[in-house]
Amino acid sequence: MRQLVLATKNLGKIAEFDRLLNQFASDIKVLGLSDYPDMPAVEETGVTLSENARLKAKAISQFTNLPALADDSGLFIDALNGQPGVYSARFSGYAGNNSKERDLANIRKVLELLTDVPEPKRGAQFKAVVAFYKPNPDGTVIEKEELGVLTGEIISSPQGDAGFGYDPIFSPDDFDQTLAELSPGVKDEISHRGIALRAIAPFLRDHL
Repeated sequence: MRQLVLATKNLGKIAEFDRLLNQFASDIKVLGLSDYPDMPAVEETGVTLSENARLKAKAISQFTNLPALADDSGLFIDALNGQPGVYSARFSGYAGNNSKERDLANIRKVLELLTDVPEPKRGAQFKAVVAFYKPNPDGTVIEKEELGVLTGEIISSPQGDAGFGYDPIFSPDDFDQTLAELSPGVKDEISHRGIALRAIAPFLRDHL
């Protein structure tokens, strides 16, 4: 059976992507970073989502000796000239280890910066790049990436308890709810990451 390492320890994400790939090829086994506890953290030094996703995919592939798929995502707000963008996870400067506190600090900073921005000008996009890296026996490398974009707007106060990151303040186009109010199934169907993963899945079927 062909194997692919997905750059996450989240068992739910692994299972979801496993199901997605199954639609294209039933002989691909998706592994996660929890299968490689000694894998060192990859420093995301890139200045774009693409650079960071490629860095992670290459590092994971070289460590595991298997093809790897990694992603990087961010929130790009029109009124903030594309901020927080590639720095979305660390936008507020929060230095602790509590992800919920970090998310709240990031949300607070975004809402403070948008205090005087009227609703029609609060457009934003969630973007995700997924990158594939596979070394060949002859020393060459197969690389591929796909971009997923979800457009919407930033609302004035958080709504919903599901999701993570900026989900409570992001309302996708054609929805009256935030991502944090949508069911996991609906969110997966429309999300930037889901769009990118579905786009790259046929390529993986043919090149793993």
